[in-house]
Amino acid sequence: MKVILSGGGTGGHIYPALTIADQIKKLEPTAEFIFVGTQQGLEKDIIPRYGYPLKFIEVAGFKRSLSFDTLRSAFKLFTGLYDAYKIISEEKPDLVIGTGGYVCGPIVFMAALHKIPCCIQEQNAMPGVTNKILSRYVRKVFLGYKEAGKFFKGKAELVYTGNPIRTEILEHTREEAYKELGLDPAKKTILVSGGSRGARSINNAMLDAEIALSGRGEVQVLHATGDVNYDAYMQEVAKRGGVADNIIIKPYLHNMPVALAAADLAVFRAGAIGLAELMAKGVPSVLVPYPYATANHQEFNARAVAATGAAQVILDKELTGDKILEAVEHLLLHVNELEKMQAAAKALGRPQAAETIARQALALIKD
Repeated sequence: MKVILSGGGTGGHIYPALTIADQIKKLEPTAEFIFVGTQQGLEKDIIPRYGYPLKFIEVAGFKRSLSFDTLRSAFKLFTGLYDAYKIISEEKPDLVIGTGGYVCGPIVFMAALHKIPCCIQEQNAMPGVTNKILSRYVRKVFLGYKEAGKFFKGKAELVYTGNPIRTEILEHTREEAYKELGLDPAKKTILVSGGSRGARSINNAMLDAEIALSGRGEVQVLHATGDVNYDAYMQEVAKRGGVADNIIIKPYLHNMPVALAAADLAVFRAGAIGLAELMAKGVPSVLVPYPYATANHQEFNARAVAATGAAQVILDKELTGDKILEAVEHLLLHVNELEKMQAAAKALGRPQAAETIARQALALIKD
């Protein structure tokens, strides 16, 4: 069996593809995998680290206004379709899976034209343009959020699976996490992260909040500022007189699964996979959607989670230290409310999403 997976540009498209591939490998140990990406996307660096072969096509995303770049993207689309044709003809895959990003458009479309079973996985509550187009040609669309279903008009079967997450997210207990991170098990733990590169607006707000929470006996904060923001952040902390040892500030958390196991509450952006990991661990959150995400999809994600009672939303433009401190202190004071949010988060979690997607995708070969 040979499977092609394509999804690229950002980690939000790449890591779901890797997770699905790992699950297919567990179910079909002899399966062969080929990833398809571009030379410009992060997949160029990420995929080889996981030991999978990677082939490239030439394609570019379209701007939302007519310009020379739009014409160049149109030319690259035809180049990408030809590249995809060559890959499909040479590899003759049994199954093709797209996980979003413009790179998966040509390869999934060309596979569908060749009558090869195809499916796509959409991570966000507001689908990307490529996946909306591809839904007219594939057999199944796996939804990370139910709310995304109304945006797909094709004949594909829509299956709500949740988003695929790494298996290691579920491997750590709270007790193990507290010990590994040197945290106090008697205190509530607030985990703060703006993503792998950090988020300046969240850092700015957390600076005021952490000064106020410094030395408090009932709470501890574990804050990843992002590598590029760390030195400047620590300089500002020092200007304010520093913080007590209940405020732990790191440039980067190299073991996020352990940090999630320790968290009672998270302050996060609203990327689809980060949210899926929070929900799988039952961690309630205060979400600050990235305001420049394509089609504002992070706010759609955040609103969908908040509608279940698992999160609160503060828009980036409204974010201040006072607002974040008020939200955190309210939940620390009203433990019953925090526990209800934890239960809602746990109910929303889909820890078996990757296995479900893998099984249903493989079933397309036998149909």
